[in-house]
Amino acid sequence: MIDTSEFKKGLFIEVDNVPFQIVEFQHVKPGKGNAFVRTRMKNLINNNVLERTFKSGDKVGEPNLEHKTMQYLYKDGNGYQFMDMGSYEQTLLEVETVGDLKGYLIENLEIEVLYYQGRPITLQLPNFVSMKVTYTEPAVKGDTVTGGSKPATMHTGLIVHVPFHIKQDDMLKIDTRTGEYVEKLK
Repeated sequence: MIDTSEFKKGLFIEVDNVPFQIVEFQHVKPGKGNAFVRTRMKNLINNNVLERTFKSGDKVGEPNLEHKTMQYLYKDGNGYQFMDMGSYEQTLLEVETVGDLKGYLIENLEIEVLYYQGRPITLQLPNFVSMKVTYTEPAVKGDTVTGGSKPATMHTGLIVHVPFHIKQDDMLKIDTRTGEYVEKLK
């Protein structure tokens, strides 16, 4: 059982026999009344986001998730092909299961696939990935003073805001948790 005081972003919990991942949470202590925890949770079965309030001290279940290390191979018309690093068996994950994480999938990238009751439900990516810029506007002289940013399209189709000095074919380190540019790689 998990106590509400242990809630953190990314934690997996089970509510009403359904696995959820906490997207955001906020501990609230009003001047009058009992403390509570306001949460936004993503349903790992159907990807719906639900807002729910728990009383401080409530306990929720811990889902029985199986973690498998897999390697991303390629995308085909039906979904995304992964290979189990233990058994070398190939698995197809549907577009809905991969969701918004598709922009971070690079061939041969090793990831964790989470299974719930024998069914793949979500991916856990490494914190950082290296990606190549395929398109970005050229920097205009004088723009660098403000310290702003410009959009850049990565080779997977992901769009990231980058500093003005970044140009096409640069390799960048991207944070998969926030989708933000971290640094330029040599």
